[in-house]
Order: sequence, then C-alpha cells, then structure tokens
Amino acid sequence: MTAQTAFDLIFRNALLRSSAAPVDIGVKGGRIAAIEPKLACEAIEIDVGGRLALPGFVDTHIHLDKACLLERCGHIHGTLGDAIRAVSAMKRDFSVDDVYARGAKVIERAIVHGTTRMRTHVEIDPRIGLRSFEAVKALKRDYAWALDLSLCVFPQEGLTNDPGAEELLVQALRDGGEAIGGCPYTDTDPNAHLARIFDLAQEFDVDVDLHLDFDLDPSWWHLDEVCRQTEQRNYQGRVAIGHATKLSALPPERLKAATAQLAKAGVAVTVLPATDLYLMGREATHNAPRGLTLAHKLAGDGIVCSVATNNVLNPFTPFGDASLMRMANFYANVAHASVGDFDTCLDLVTELPARLMNLRDYGIAVGKPADLVVLDTKDSRFAIAELPDIVMGFKSGRQTFERPQPTLFKPQT
Repeated sequence: MTAQTAFDLIFRNALLRSSAAPVDIGVKGGRIAAIEPKLACEAIEIDVGGRLALPGFVDTHIHLDKACLLERCGHIHGTLGDAIRAVSAMKRDFSVDDVYARGAKVIERAIVHGTTRMRTHVEIDPRIGLRSFEAVKALKRDYAWALDLSLCVFPQEGLTNDPGAEELLVQALRDGGEAIGGCPYTDTDPNAHLARIFDLAQEFDVDVDLHLDFDLDPSWWHLDEVCRQTEQRNYQGRVAIGHATKLSALPPERLKAATAQLAKAGVAVTVLPATDLYLMGREATHNAPRGLTLAHKLAGDGIVCSVATNNVLNPFTPFGDASLMRMANFYANVAHASVGDFDTCLDLVTELPARLMNLRDYGIAVGKPADLVVLDTKDSRFAIAELPDIVMGFKSGRQTFERPQPTLFKPQT
C-alpha cells in the first residue's frame, strides 16, 4: 500500500521512543501519513541516522510578558513579595513593542531547544491593561511557523481586591484567551477569587491553570478548595496547579492523602524547578529546604504532571535559556531521580504536559502533524541524563531550525 503512496517528505532511520529499531516516517500535506521500517517511495528524504525523534517539548507554564527584565531591576530581590512588587512597578511602563521583543527572544531560544508547544501565562490587570496580551497574541501569530502558543490570562495581583481586573479578564477571554489562571494567595478573599475564576472558565469553556501555594507552610492551603471547585463543576482533567510547593513539605501520610485527593479530582500539577528552588527556603541559615514537589513520584501515582520553565531572567528567576531538556535534567538532579525514573522525567516535558494541555494532535503517529525534533542520541532512556544536542526541528513537515554539531580539531599525528 505504501509503495504507491506519494509522500512529500520521508524521515529515514528515525528512532522513536515506541520503536525498538529505527523506522521511516512518511509525511504528506504536513501530516504523518505512514510509519514503517522501510518506506518504498520517491520523495525528499532526510536521514535521521538512527537518532531519537520526539514530537517536541511542551512548556505548560512560562511568562513571556515579564521575561528578560534583569537589566531593569536596579536592586537585589529575594522573596516572592519582592519579585511581585518589582514587576508590578515595571509593568506599568511596558509597551506592546517592548513585551513583543522580550517574548520573541525567549520564543526563539525555546524553538532551537526543541519546544513545539507552549502555554504562556499573561498578566491582566489595571496596571498593564491588555498591552501584554496584545503583544503575546502577535507572538502567537508570528511564530506559528515553528511553535503552537496558547495564551492563559490571569490576575497576578489578585482579583476581588483589584477593581477593574475582572473586566479586563473578560475582555481578554473574548479576544483570544485560551485558558484562565488565578493567583489566590495574592487575593484578600482567596476562595472568592477561585470561585470567580471557575465561573469565567465555565462561561468561556476554557481550561483552568492556577498559580498555587508558593510557600512551605502546610498548615493551610487552597488545594482543598481547588479540588472542591473542580469536582463540583465537573472540570476534571481541565484544571492544573503550578508550583504546589506545599506538597514538598508534607510528611508521607499527608502527601499520600493529598495525592489521592488530586487523582480523584483530576487536577494536574506543574512543577517549576528554577523558580521554586530559587524562591523557597531563602530564610534558612542552613539545611535549606528544596521546596521542590516530586512530579515524577506524583506521575507514578496517576497524577498528570509537567516540568516547565516559568520565568526567564527576571526577579522571580534570574536565570534561564528556555531549554526544557536542561530543565528536566535540573529537576532530575534535585529530585534524586534514579536511572529507572529517567523515562518519566522525559515524559514530564513531552507526553504528560501534552495531556495536561489536552493537546489531542500531539505525538508521532499517523494523522498527527509532522512536528519533530531530533536529538543526538540513540537511546531515549538516557536523553535526560546525557543532555544531547538537539540538532534539527520540523513543524508540519517544514524545517524550522538546525543546530550544526560541534567539530573537534584534533592534532595531526
């Protein structure tokens, strides 16, 4: 059958995570039309050389609108409150062009690091208005050739205590917002904040992706209310919580109960290693807590989890290169992941975040978009450990980037 099929492109000798040996991938009209050991057809060919092909990394939680601000800070920040206040002051002066330029810089780095899907959280409030939203909408349009960008609008500085924020959120949801977030710990009435976020999610039929916790005191939290709202509104599978740092501070029995609660409610968890580790435990003089929730353990218990970038070069996280491969490796180190966990750690930046975002067209399978990135490794089990070069990428069968492999100049003998 495939012998007579006309393909536009064939990837030869591509190793998939699901295949024991390299296979060929036939592409027609930007979509995968066949996956077989040896496709007999005349078409443009790209020899992958037995290296690992993935459908691209999926970043579920990044802030493009407030990236690359270090040069504007002017002073040292340490706590979460310091970071929120610093960005709150700066964003009053953000222009559409400014947000676009900083966001484009991060997106381009993400693309060459193999990211093909991304959810950016966009602050909406009376200080910034819809300027960041307009800039990120333009980024979504202008970089669609390489990356699918989804916009999650949210009020960083509260909702019930911030007059005008809700009206702006509604406007953004009417004009292209694809998910809604919340930040109950910054609101004077956290439960009312959550109720209104869920109201708007239902009204506009969008998923919910919340910022939760961001401290290490497990004596109080908003997780119970999130799970209650999720179940009450039949929103299982459509709600995610980011950070969830309090989970890292729970003793084993309480963690077991919380895991069961999350599983029952169908609430996903995104861990943000760079920011969580930078901001948590800063008051400790010694034996500082890590504050990192163990996503691979939660995933093993049936929770949909992801590891994501969050902030890049700003007061919340003064580091970052938008590489999810590096972030997964960083996470695996800090989380004491064993060799047996490496596959799950790769899942945390590929298959699992795709499930979290309900991306039904993600994956290397017949009928799916021909979105591929090629890693310079021939064993997917060690991709996270090796940090192999990401050598090329494709979106709908069109090449989007290439990273030349380094050349060693050995002395003549």
